[in-house]
Amino acid sequence: MNQIEKDQEFVWHPFTQIKTEATPIHIVKAKGATLIDAAGKKYIDCNSSWWVNIHGHGNKFIGRAISEQFKKIDHIIFAGATHDKAIELAEKIVNKLPSPLSKVFFSDDGSTAIEVALKMAIQYWHNKNENRKKILAIDGAYHGDTFGAMSVGERGVFNIPFEPLFFHVDFLDFPTIEKEKELLTKAHELLKTNEFAALILEPLVQGSAGMRIYRPEFLDELVKIAKKHKTLVIFDEVMTGWGRTGKWFALDHIQEIPDIVCLSKGLTGGVLPLGLTVATKEIFNAFLSDEKRKAFLHGHSFTGNPLACAAACASIDIMESQKTWESIERISSRNQHFLQEIRNHSAVKDARCLGTILAIEINVSNESSYFNSIRDEAYHFFLENGLWIRPLGNVIFVNPPYCLTHSEQNRIFAILKSFLKKIEI
Repeated sequence: MNQIEKDQEFVWHPFTQIKTEATPIHIVKAKGATLIDAAGKKYIDCNSSWWVNIHGHGNKFIGRAISEQFKKIDHIIFAGATHDKAIELAEKIVNKLPSPLSKVFFSDDGSTAIEVALKMAIQYWHNKNENRKKILAIDGAYHGDTFGAMSVGERGVFNIPFEPLFFHVDFLDFPTIEKEKELLTKAHELLKTNEFAALILEPLVQGSAGMRIYRPEFLDELVKIAKKHKTLVIFDEVMTGWGRTGKWFALDHIQEIPDIVCLSKGLTGGVLPLGLTVATKEIFNAFLSDEKRKAFLHGHSFTGNPLACAAACASIDIMESQKTWESIERISSRNQHFLQEIRNHSAVKDARCLGTILAIEINVSNESSYFNSIRDEAYHFFLENGLWIRPLGNVIFVNPPYCLTHSEQNRIFAILKSFLKKIEI
């Protein structure tokens, strides 16, 4: 058997209907913003390999950091022990986030960072002997695929088999400008009951829902209402962190500060899995007690993995360079210009961008949906033309590595225009 035949024999791929999907493309090399398959064909990695690879593939600085760490410690238990890179990473993170976010809990990925946040929020009130168990979220969200993360995310096709096992969550509609006032009123009415442990949301951009963007002014007001009613606020910055919105974090666009922030994806430069949940000192203090049962009794086998921590420290060092922020600004600025070029195209229902994220919602005869048939047509068109883009139904989006060159971005724009011309009404 060749490699693809072995893949088909032994591998179960995610988010894939194996019966109808084409065989996977065998990638044999990745460098910078380029993926190369077994036949030698090159693709621009327009979605940063599931939004994680922010500095490009094969980054030597991150590679050296991992190699040097491997010579010292590959992995150790993180209960009752610590190590230099975990300490360094926690300090770097706290220094990048606003006060009073000051305590860093390590986990494995975005979903587990969310699970940790939810458990922290619920146990916080339990430890304080206050009966707050409800959660408020925004409809359409994606927070991960574990059960707590699914419970606070969008209900529907993805999760139908599991919904009977979800805990109850109250949802606000997605905050379009027309609905903002109504939603703030609803949030106030719900939260004033003092029954809610936490409000959880993706700040400014709902990723998997189609890169839906809402106003920072609304987010500020919503957080103010939550704080007025002493409801903990959880920001899921798994996708929006690390420069994606044009700032370090989406929370940097607003004045109010959440109580808990969840980080992953670009945290290690997309090289190794790692999740962080960062909480305030006030939350941390609620777990301090002479009673061991009041401790946060949660952990993972690979909590605080030294290799992942070394990659994250190196990634943050790269993020701090002027060159990285010049690239973010260049990609963001050119996205804005391209958006103006195609906004009125007959095939475009809506076009939006924030930072390095560019999204084009295609005009379709039926309702926008993750399962819209235009997705497959677009996906294969882009692959044929050397772009690796996985559309979210009829929403085509680009959020590339920051090493993307001017000419590579020009090529992306040109092929996007070709697709719009192909399907124009």
